Amino acid sequence: MLPKTGKTFPNAVRRGSAQLAYATVVAGALCEELGETHRAIKTVMQWTGASERTVKNWFAGTSGPNGGHLIAVVRHSDVVFVEVMLLAGRNQAVAAKKLVDARDTLVAMLEVIADLAA
Repeated sequence: MLPKTGKTFPNAVRRGSAQLAYATVVAGALCEELGETHRAIKTVMQWTGASERTVKNWFAGTSGPNGGHLIAVVRHSDVVFVEVMLLAGRNQAVAAKKLVDARDTLVAMLEVIADLAA
């Protein structure tokens, strides 16, 4: 039995608004990109190696991915990348990504036009 005095466990401490905002934003981004199906949960499990319960918590906004899991999610999800960068105040990174995406789209369109003209 644990004594009633002393330090509390980390999970017992109330989560700050920044942590709740992070978890909510990641949940929204995952649902936006993948939907809210069991297949979406399985996909994120494959990306990260996290357990089903853990990924379900991410989709529910109860918690967000930490460390290596976050890196794996961002590696696969452009929507999560953009949202995390915006939360971190890295608007320039988002603008740079959008510029690269626009360039890639333009290159693909020019290739289609060249193929049609040939």
